[in-house]
Amino acid sequence: MKAAPLLYALALCLASATADLVVAPTDASAAAATDNAASSPAAPKLHAAMRSLWQGHVERTRAYAMAVKAGDAAAAKKAADEVVANATQIADAVGGFYGPAAGKQMLTLLAGHWGAVKAMTDAQHAGDAAVDAKAMQDLTANAGEIAKFLSGANPNLPEDAVRGLLMTHGAHHAQQIGEIMKGDTKAEAETFRMMRAHMDTLADALAGGIAKQFPAKAT
Repeated sequence: MKAAPLLYALALCLASATADLVVAPTDASAAAATDNAASSPAAPKLHAAMRSLWQGHVERTRAYAMAVKAGDAAAAKKAADEVVANATQIADAVGGFYGPAAGKQMLTLLAGHWGAVKAMTDAQHAGDAAVDAKAMQDLTANAGEIAKFLSGANPNLPEDAVRGLLMTHGAHHAQQIGEIMKGDTKAEAETFRMMRAHMDTLADALAGGIAKQFPAKAT
């Protein structure tokens, strides 16, 4: 997938939902983050780019889980490579936008997110409850790290709000992986529908905050 470098940079929050899976971010700070999206209708390209990148993330991680479930090592490697390539591309763009140090830090954070999701997928397939639990702990901690990084880079993205959005995203990963491994295609299809809807919510909130920070660049 190709897009202008700026739009990839603005998608730095990859990283990577409904209240029945986890407590959704409904407090005032979360509402403020979501309001940022509604307040920036003049940046439709940014919003579209952010949505596309977040949708790509969940499509690729889903493909990995499906391949693991099917025992297709080649397909699993392909999907994993695509997740990593996308994360690297985003991190490189962040480095060009916020500086090399920020790019390196974002790559580390994205690697942490994917590493936890991958470990969770492999563990659930193997029936290893201990590794699965550790992966969820790592995913939760990583959500806090990403939220701290983003809020530090952009004052329009409250840390608690971003953490809540990412926690919901992580809960969706866990729910979807479990359904895939159980072979519950009907439930997984519904979870994926909700997951994709949440990606749009998250992308819009982030795009709104970024548009406020860089009004001259966001279109």
